[in-house]
Amino acid sequence: MSEERKIRIVHIAQSPGGVERYLRSLLKYSNREKYEIILIVSNQYKRKNYVNLVDAFENVDMIRSIDPKSDLNAIKAIRKLVKKYKPDIVYCHSSKAGALGRIANMGLKNKCVYNPHGWAFNMRGNKLKKLIYVGIEKVLAPFCSTIICISGAEKRSALKYRICGKKKLKVIYNGIDFDEYNMDYHMNTRELLEIPEDAFVVGMVGRLAEQKAPDVFVKAAKRIKEKIPKAFFLIVGDGPDWDEVQQEVEDNKLTDSFILAGWTRRPMEYIKILDIAVLISRWEGFGLVLPEYMMAGKPIVASRVDAIPSIIEDGENGLLVEVDDAAGASKAVLQIHKNNELREKLIVHGLQDVYDKFNVRRVAAEHGELFEKEIKRRI
Repeated sequence: MSEERKIRIVHIAQSPGGVERYLRSLLKYSNREKYEIILIVSNQYKRKNYVNLVDAFENVDMIRSIDPKSDLNAIKAIRKLVKKYKPDIVYCHSSKAGALGRIANMGLKNKCVYNPHGWAFNMRGNKLKKLIYVGIEKVLAPFCSTIICISGAEKRSALKYRICGKKKLKVIYNGIDFDEYNMDYHMNTRELLEIPEDAFVVGMVGRLAEQKAPDVFVKAAKRIKEKIPKAFFLIVGDGPDWDEVQQEVEDNKLTDSFILAGWTRRPMEYIKILDIAVLISRWEGFGLVLPEYMMAGKPIVASRVDAIPSIIEDGENGLLVEVDDAAGASKAVLQIHKNNELREKLIVHGLQDVYDKFNVRRVAAEHGELFEKEIKRRI
């Protein structure tokens, strides 16, 4: 391969939300003099958001659920585009795009990298679904050269379920874009949401879906409100459980002190107004919002599950509670509310950790090293 020619990388992604934020940050700090970047994404991604980040942008009709007809059409469309661009590396993001992309790429002359962004089989609940997801990952693992794990917990899960050999797994911890979070935020979010100036705001950023346990957050909110009358609650995100969560808020008589703000591309506008930030997921591959909370200087209450304890050290940069423990979550919030010394300790240690460990420039650099190795393997 000529030294002058750029390394051509095709990124394939279906899922918006956290995956899109990860991808945008990664692309922003990719070396454009070294890489030519093509994006093949679902219709939920908008071209206008990637004008200065990619060399080519292609939408393909990909859906989150399993649908044989739709999935087959997506595979054909992706394969056609991969053949058109002839990349050196195909990089598939999340389980759905990971499956579609790896099948579409079978037999083509390139290197394939896969990042599940949190294993689908780690979700709680349906055991049959879990077995199916494990089976799919095992079958498709041979069709990529490297699987990126976003935490050590994700790597341990892959080995536990024997998805592939240890050598195929590469841990690259998530990171956030400090430049974006250091921007001045001029929007008066508190005023816009009509939150009283003297309110004590407890909030979470996350999808309204089973994984993020918004139902547990509402239950904890009721307990907190009983002890802190001026408490106010905020969830930033949308998802399939919106109506159920709204009903739970009403049933618990929290309507006047609870806002479902919906999805936003700028979560820091909302994080900045929180007094305590919460992430009490039922399962979690990494939890990108945790370093975002740290960056904003917020004390954190999070669940002790999967990768979260590798980010949050209980009593040092946050407080950990058990999964589905509304009483424990409310108790942790009250502990921080009462103890200013603890609050300051959590904030200071969180800020130190986010700067030391979770810089997206480090993520981009580690990807660059990986891409170089993949190209050398190919030659």
